This record gives sequence, structure tokens and C-alpha cells, in this order.
Amino acid sequence: MKKLAIAALVAFVATTSAQAAGDAAAGQAKAAVCAACHGMDGNSPANPVWPKLAGQHPAYMQKQIADFKSGARKDDTMTAMAMPLSDQDTADLAAYFSGQALVVGSVNAEKAALGKKIYEAGLADKGISACMACHGPSGAGNPGAKFPTLSGQHAPYVTKALKDFRSGARSNDLNKMMRDIAIKMTDSEIEAVAEYITGLH
Repeated sequence: MKKLAIAALVAFVATTSAQAAGDAAAGQAKAAVCAACHGMDGNSPANPVWPKLAGQHPAYMQKQIADFKSGARKDDTMTAMAMPLSDQDTADLAAYFSGQALVVGSVNAEKAALGKKIYEAGLADKGISACMACHGPSGAGNPGAKFPTLSGQHAPYVTKALKDFRSGARSNDLNKMMRDIAIKMTDSEIEAVAEYITGLH
């Protein structure tokens, strides 16, 4: 827990690059290309493996686009979509989607019960810290540290993200924080946390 707190503090105060200020109105005009997967309102209705962008922190979205462009985060579709975007385009899109209202989904209460336990308290016997230590009790995240909002996110997307961190397919997390946690989690634990997050708000 101490390691996580220190890493979060370092991330909060460290500024790695200046971020362009976003214009939400300009972002709305540019968002049509994103809407096919993520929805015009950022709630990705077509496929729950595609993440909701509504209400997400702008700095987090800007980092993910930069990581897709640099190859630090890999996804053939998103890399192709990100490459033509300028820093200003990215900032405008982030400003627009961050201002959209998040639609919170319903959950399987039985499956979410274990997820609530892990999210709020972790699993001490496995060295898994509480998710809320970084993402907050309501899943609001930490914009300064670029820890994303999780509240209301699709369970299939969260499941995929955690399994990608576990396998190393995704490795753009600060100081391996997510990889170090996910590698200790079973499929059922991952799915339970993802289910809980879907209804979290």
C-alpha cells in the first residue's frame, strides 16, 4: 500500500509534458469518427469491449492516445485511429468526451459481492491492494495522477484490460502498478471486480 501511495504522489506532482487545452465544442465536431465505436455520447452502446469515454478524465484520455501513437499501448484499430490526431485534436476530443454524462449499467449482484470486497479492501493474503486506493471509493479516479475513472465502465472492457495487464499484453501502467496487481488475480476475481465497477457510481 505504501508503494502505491508513493507512486501515486510521484505521478501527481510529476509533469512529463505540457498538455494542450481542449475545446469541447471543437471536440464534438471531431467526434463523429470516434462515435462508431464509442458512441457520440461516449457510452459505447455497440460493443461492451469498447470502453466508455463519457466522464473520463481528459489527461487520462490524452495519455492513452499518445501511448497508442507511440506504441506504448498496442491495439491495431486504435493505433490507426490515433495516428492522424494532432495534440490539439486529442485535447479537443478529451474535453468533449469528459463532459458527457456517464450511463451506469446494471450488475449481477451475486458476482459483484466479491468484486466489492476486492475493490474496497483488496485481498491481503494475495498482496492485492484495494482498487479504491488509487481509483477512489466511487471510482472517480485521480486526474492528477492520470488514474482513470472506473465508475460505470463496461464489465467486459474492464475484464479485458485486467487480463491484458496480467498477461503483459498491456504495459503502459505507471511503475507496473496494474500488472503487479492483475498477475495475482484469478479469472473469477477479475470478473467479479469488473462486474462491481459496472454499477459503481
